Amino acid sequence: MLLPIARTAHRQLDVGDVRVFYRESQPERDDAPVLLLLHGFPSASHQFRRLIDTLGARYRLIAPDYPGFGHTEAPDDFTYSFDRLADITEGFVQALGLTRFAMYVFDFGAPVGFRVAERHPDWIAGLVVQNGNAYTEGLSDAARSFISLRPETPGAEETIRELLTLSGTRSQYETGVPDLSPLAPDGWTLDQYFLDLPGRKEAQVALAFDYHSNVERYAHWQAWLRKHSPPTLITWGVGDPFFPEPGARAYLRDLPDADLHLFDTGHFALETHLPQIAPLIADFLDRRWN
Repeated sequence: MLLPIARTAHRQLDVGDVRVFYRESQPERDDAPVLLLLHGFPSASHQFRRLIDTLGARYRLIAPDYPGFGHTEAPDDFTYSFDRLADITEGFVQALGLTRFAMYVFDFGAPVGFRVAERHPDWIAGLVVQNGNAYTEGLSDAARSFISLRPETPGAEETIRELLTLSGTRSQYETGVPDLSPLAPDGWTLDQYFLDLPGRKEAQVALAFDYHSNVERYAHWQAWLRKHSPPTLITWGVGDPFFPEPGARAYLRDLPDADLHLFDTGHFALETHLPQIAPLIADFLDRRWN
């Protein structure tokens, strides 16, 4: 039996002076549920390519690259902050004419996505949260130490840049994964290619120094979750060195009806557990879309 494989378009869309690259599946139904895929660090929309192939024939999956990531082109004077990433993502959604969608938030995708959700709660039909943190108990000691770095701290920039090397990028994929055999090297290799492009490390340094602005908004995002109670699916790699398991369970405090699934893997859970996670997403969209 042949399974349906998604047709995927790769496009660029101008949002102000930023040319946003994105991947978009072309489902069989015009009225298919829409899932906006917001990637993490140090990755880009390519981290969702297997998920798009798997689910894109049934659902409209859309995955943009942020400024400073992947194939998106930003001007040299672009200001890299999480507010600005959210601005571009908001403009991207508006340019596509999307008015209702579920949102997959992973890592950096959580602070970007929750900013967009605060501005447009009517857009959000549901959330898929995968190692996307919004609670202080979801920060490991290593994450807290990293977030505390400031430009004036001696050696701070050097510490950040160590994470932007090939060994630092690879470690983000491998740490917390008991069996490394399912991990293809393509992910961290492509991530490093983009990180090594001119200006990209400087963009990542600026975002690292701005990360504290996300923690400062956690209470606002938690209040948003309580107020709007979006249908939510939580899938979490419990070996994540940055966002440990308590960050997943903390969502249940504000979303007691959320579906929680924990996996024995690391930060990039889709890399090792796509066969388990993709059906959960499909079931969630089928049950919760309205």
